[in-house]
Amino acid sequence: MRMATALLLVALGGAIGSVARYLVSLGAGRWLGAGFPYGTFLVNVAGCFFIGVVATIVAQKTVPYPDHIRLALAVGFLGGLTTFSTFALESDKLLSDGQWLLASVNIVGSVVAGLIALRVGVVLARMW
Repeated sequence: MRMATALLLVALGGAIGSVARYLVSLGAGRWLGAGFPYGTFLVNVAGCFFIGVVATIVAQKTVPYPDHIRLALAVGFLGGLTTFSTFALESDKLLSDGQWLLASVNIVGSVVAGLIALRVGVVLARMW
């Protein structure tokens, strides 16, 4: 596959996924209220489900053009919808491979490092 084709598939999927995330967040906020980030929660859980489906289908090559599907759906659409799905897939792979320590470092480290990075970004932005 040519690089231009790969980039186009990722870009189109990502654009659609990003719009879907925004619409789900708006709808969830209106339907369920703003007291909890329902939209983010929903897209993260849905993204985990769908990346499991896509990864399995692509791995089994039960569809034509599995690389195109992986790029458009898993990398593009689900990447635009949520990066949490990739985090979950990679953590599950480590767990499935018996790499409990690495999985734990990935899971706990990603959450803790992400929260620390967020706080540092807030502090630096306020200082600026």
